[in-house]
Amino acid sequence: MARIVLKFGGTSVGDIDRIKNVARKVEQEVKAGHQVAVVVSAMSGVTNQLVKYCNDIDKLHDAREYDAVVASGEQVTSGLLAVALQSLGIPARSWAGWQIPIRTDDTHGKARIVSIDTTEMEKSLQTGEVAVVAGFQGVSNEGRITTLGRGGSDTSAVALAAAVKADRCDIYTDVDGVYTTDPRIVAKARKLDKITYEEMLEMASQGAKVLQTRSVEMAMNHRVRVQVLSSFEAAAGSSLPGTLVVDEDEIVEKEVVSGIAYSRDEAKITLVGVADQPGVAAAIFGPLTDNAVNVDMIVQNVSEDGKSTDMTFTVGKADIARAVKVLEDAQSTLNYKRIVSDANVVKVSVIGVGMRSHAGVAQRMFKALADKGINIQVISTSEIKISVLIAEEYAELALRALHTAYGLDAA
Repeated sequence: MARIVLKFGGTSVGDIDRIKNVARKVEQEVKAGHQVAVVVSAMSGVTNQLVKYCNDIDKLHDAREYDAVVASGEQVTSGLLAVALQSLGIPARSWAGWQIPIRTDDTHGKARIVSIDTTEMEKSLQTGEVAVVAGFQGVSNEGRITTLGRGGSDTSAVALAAAVKADRCDIYTDVDGVYTTDPRIVAKARKLDKITYEEMLEMASQGAKVLQTRSVEMAMNHRVRVQVLSSFEAAAGSSLPGTLVVDEDEIVEKEVVSGIAYSRDEAKITLVGVADQPGVAAAIFGPLTDNAVNVDMIVQNVSEDGKSTDMTFTVGKADIARAVKVLEDAQSTLNYKRIVSDANVVKVSVIGVGMRSHAGVAQRMFKALADKGINIQVISTSEIKISVLIAEEYAELALRALHTAYGLDAA
């Protein structure tokens, strides 16, 4: 007998028929003798509608009341799934975040989990009752409902799996695993049997939408075995192989590159003619930080005379107008000649733990792009990742070229 946490996203519980389908999957795991806890998202589209209700009343709404509103979607789903399980003869009860309780800080809208007290839930699980938990939510020290941010149900599931010492956390989505790249763009993309926490974290942070970044961080920190699989297959996770996200030690033969991710949520800003002197970078990025603008890739080109420099960096596409405004307001302090912005860019990243022990990975990337006539605008690297910024029109061509160059194409 294993203890398993199952998580179902919005598309998996999108209507009553899909909720009944989820109940049948849970039933399979219960009949296999496993102790089961289930974490659910709101039904697809519900959270967006709840957010719209708040914005329609007041765009400057109270964040505490906003959380109370948007958290209700998951509460509805958890209750409906508990009813569906009961109709199949499976003992079940729903749990809201505050009932467990899942304690968080008081940063409403993007709270972080501090602790989970599973004492009462443990008693329920020991009796054979399925715990159906509303994801995405918790409770602050002030007793107010909090939410964990978009994709927070993934984080709820992994945190709960760590708290109850689950053998595995199955994340059910609308895809049957983690692929070497987006199969909608690259037809020869392959599903991976296993991927390391580090690789999955890089892929999630570089644009892959399979798992939420914070959930991967938590899984890595607590060594929770995570499986990504499809909720639209007939079988359940214990007999349906998805992609396991595991410790690097569990992967015997490591690929040089395991996957290629991309993000269209990028915009490039260049400050031309900035003084080349100490403190300039701090003067540029300090105001951006103060205005909650996150900066990613950065490159600095020093002019031949050594007196000025061009500073290029990327921000989220949604932040470009705010970033430009902040920099324009600081022009007298920064004393740059002009500012140039470009939202028609995409970031492409090759990722793999095998990079640590193999030379020539970057050269292969640059050659593959050059052979297709694709110009690289910005480059950044980490121990297991190389990212480049290119013109958005070349995104699909770049993905296919790199997928082939690193030998990732399916046979």
